[in-house]
Amino acid sequence: MIDIEKIKTLLPHRYPFLLIDRVIEVEKGKSIKALKNVSINEPSFQGHFPAKAVMPGVLIIEALTQAAGLLGLLGLEEGISEDSLFYLVGVDKVRIRKPVVPGDQLILDVKLISVRRNIFKFNGSAYVDSQLITSAELLTTVIT
Repeated sequence: MIDIEKIKTLLPHRYPFLLIDRVIEVEKGKSIKALKNVSINEPSFQGHFPAKAVMPGVLIIEALTQAAGLLGLLGLEEGISEDSLFYLVGVDKVRIRKPVVPGDQLILDVKLISVRRNIFKFNGSAYVDSQLITSAELLTTVIT
């Protein structure tokens, strides 16, 4: 497991945009599972939606992308260092099946599909209580 302090040394994001609380497991170069605790105190819930709080789908995609970046930084290939940054360059095949609400624990499961010409393709899935909530293909590039 990788805790929040180590995550902060790897990702440049900070509150309120750091969307990973813990890495549960990682298979270097292949997959990562991370956790995001969804809290009513998050700023997005002030406007999305005040009467019935729902986590914005774009933030779920961002959380999956941050998990993909962590997977990359934890050893996808040589030449990638802790100073490297993974940038989102594309999102395909997005499906949001159910809302995520405060109190949910989002499990982010990201797997590497391929690497071609500095474009990394990942399959990302987000779960709450073992139920698939969101899935997407993520394209990133890395700047070292």
